[in-house]
Formats: sequence, structure tokens, C-alpha cells
Amino acid sequence: MAGLADRALRQADPHPATRDMVEGTVDHRTQTGDEGRPSIETCPVRNTAPFAVPPPGRQAECRRRFARIALAVLMACGSAPSGAIAGDGKLPRFQVDDQWMKLPAQWRLGDVSAVDVDRQGRVYVLHRPRSLVGEDRARAAPPVLVFAPDGTFLSGWGGPGTGYEWPDTEHSLAVDARGHVWIAGNARPPAGAGDDMLLEFDARHRLVRQLGRKGASRGDGDTRNLNAPGDLVIDDVRHEVYIADGYGNRRVVVYDSRTGRFKRMWSAFGAVPPADPAPAFRPKGAPFAPEDGPGPAGFNGVHGVEVARDGLVYVSDRNNQRVQVFTRAGRYLKQVFVNRNRPSAQTASGLAVSADRAQRYLYVADWGNSELLVYDRISLLLLGRIAAPGEAPGQVTTPHLIAVDRRGRLYVAEVKARRVQRFTPEPTREGPR
Repeated sequence: MAGLADRALRQADPHPATRDMVEGTVDHRTQTGDEGRPSIETCPVRNTAPFAVPPPGRQAECRRRFARIALAVLMACGSAPSGAIAGDGKLPRFQVDDQWMKLPAQWRLGDVSAVDVDRQGRVYVLHRPRSLVGEDRARAAPPVLVFAPDGTFLSGWGGPGTGYEWPDTEHSLAVDARGHVWIAGNARPPAGAGDDMLLEFDARHRLVRQLGRKGASRGDGDTRNLNAPGDLVIDDVRHEVYIADGYGNRRVVVYDSRTGRFKRMWSAFGAVPPADPAPAFRPKGAPFAPEDGPGPAGFNGVHGVEVARDGLVYVSDRNNQRVQVFTRAGRYLKQVFVNRNRPSAQTASGLAVSADRAQRYLYVADWGNSELLVYDRISLLLLGRIAAPGEAPGQVTTPHLIAVDRRGRLYVAEVKARRVQRFTPEPTREGPR
């Protein structure tokens, strides 16, 4: 089994867009303010309560620091990477709508875990009906809800059925170019069977296949079963499904999306997944010694995954507070820390890239500290945040998995707030963000 994993890991991927990438870690300590928190710009979001921004006298200094860091990155690369914005601090401006979904009045939403958008602009929402209690439990909506681009309700489906094992805790959802819907769960009960499988349904909600079996995982070396996976994304160009297999395992694993055949897997820094379990993460608010350096050698709570059009694969290593970048084959390129040394050690959760041609922005949901952050996708420079903690429109509470449609609208699934907010970028001369 280990030999198969090693051979898959060593597959080459000579994609032109990755040849000039700088290996290593992007260090944002030069952006740190007086209290050790990033001094970053805040994007104006309509209907959003104001929150802390750098004092006027320091904003110009912040821009200069961003520019110096960007220049160093560009000099190291030898040329300016396509789509880089050189750390100029400019962020898209958004209009926010937290009431866009027109859910039938008789239904209630439980914890909302995932959202995705198909090629026709239809929005798919995954929630957890069993998280509802009392009278609301009897009025729970089906776990999968589909909405038209204008928010009109189209259909609701999913749940336990014949011929497949529905997850006990609905967690992630992805829609491929054929309109097939992929669903995974993350239940890991101390006794009993965990959600160690992935389901694929066709556009008529009929089962296509189940990868893995409930409670069957044999660990990170198991190529047949998952172990309470986090996020997933479909690469329709290569016909592959990437899975952040991170609640029980410590790996990204890739299967053929047409046949279900295992192809390759890797852990942090492109290494073979470790055999030992991940250490416990630091509880929110617990005392801690500030971390520095490149971070642990293995993933811990690998939670999100996204594939850009140029073939770069972005992976959120949530409990290690970072995002790492790889080639499709799993070759490590670089990383950036996300809100490191903040009250919650569980930061980078959901990932999405902007819809412009260069996909210049990388959106990152910070689960534990309830923020939405924006990075330059190529340089990994932190540009700012577009949402701060709170339950008002434009604020976020436990932002989980996120998605961007072809018009550049950002959808954010918030677990505890039990909603999906839509952030619509204001028009620019360059088209969708």
C-alpha cells in the first residue's frame, strides 16, 4: 500500500504556471501592528458594521510595506507573475445580501455547512437537518437545497436511502460540469461507524457511486476509504476529485472523477501522509506561546481545497493556521500563515478563487476567528479582510466552506448562523472579480 502511495506521489506535473513560483513560506510579520495583529486594510462592505482599521497616519506606511514585500517576491521570481497586484492594497467592494435565498416558509435550516454553484449559476446548499431540535426538527428542510441565481427555490433532496450510506454529519458538497453532486460527511463518533465515504449523485439525484464505506477507514495509507473528510473540489479539466481528508486523516487524496480510481495523495509540504494521528489543536482562548517558523511537518485538520485554472492547488491546513500551495501532482510550492497566533488556532477553513480571468484573489474563511480574508493568489500577500465577526449582514459567524460563481459573487456558508450570505462585487472595468 505504501509503495502505491509513493509512486502516486512522485508523478510529475511540469505545468508552466508553477515553474517560477518561489518555494518556502510567505512571512507577514512585517505587516504586524503594535499588538501583534496584522495591520491590514478593510474592504468597505455595505450593510456591515465598521471594525478596526489602521489609523490614517499608518495607512500609507501599510501600502509601502505591501509594495516592498511584493517587489521582493517579484525579484525572487525573476518576473511578475500573471495576475499579481503587487500588494497595492486594493480590494473589491461588495454589496451584501443575507436574504437572497427564498426558502419555502414551511421549512427550517439547520447548521449550514457547504455551498457550491454550477455552470448555470444554480446554487447548492448543504445543511444538517439533524442539528435542529424541538418543533423545528419536524420542519427541517431536506439536506440538499437548490436555488436559481435570483434565489428562487428549485428543489430539495437527499438524506438516507437505498443503496448508499448517507453521512451522519453532512459536511461538504461540490457540483461538477455534468451537474453531478458530490457529498461527504465528517462524523467521527467515539464508538460506531464514521463518515468514511464520498457519494456521487447525477443531475436527477440518482446515485452514481459511493467511494469508501462507513466506518471502514484503515488510516492515511488506505486508498479505498476516506476518514471523515473536509472539503472537496472537482477538476473538470483533468476529471479528478480532490478531497481534503482531514478530520480523521492527514492528507489530500485524489481520485478519478469518472471511474473512482485512486490516483495520488500527499500531506504537508508534499510528503507522504504520516502514520501517527494529528495532535490536538489549541482550544480557543487557551494560553499559548506564539508560534513561528515553517510549522509542523504534517497536516492537522486539513479542511479546504481549491484548484485554480492554472493548475495550482490550494489547501487549507486549518489547525496549523496556514494555506499551502501545490502542483496538481502534489509538489509543494509555498505557504502562507492565516491569522497565526490569534485567539482561535482553527483558522483557514474554506477557500475560493475570484472569477476574473487571472483569478487574482484567493478568499479564505477563518472559521475560529470569524473573518473573511483576501490574499493575492500568486504572491500570497495578505490584502485585507472583507468581513469581521458578527451576525449582522456583511459580518460572519463560523464561516465554513465558500464558493464563487461565474459573476464573481462570493457565497459563504455559516454553520452556527445557519445562513448563506452572498457578497456581490461592485462592477469594475475588468469584469467579474
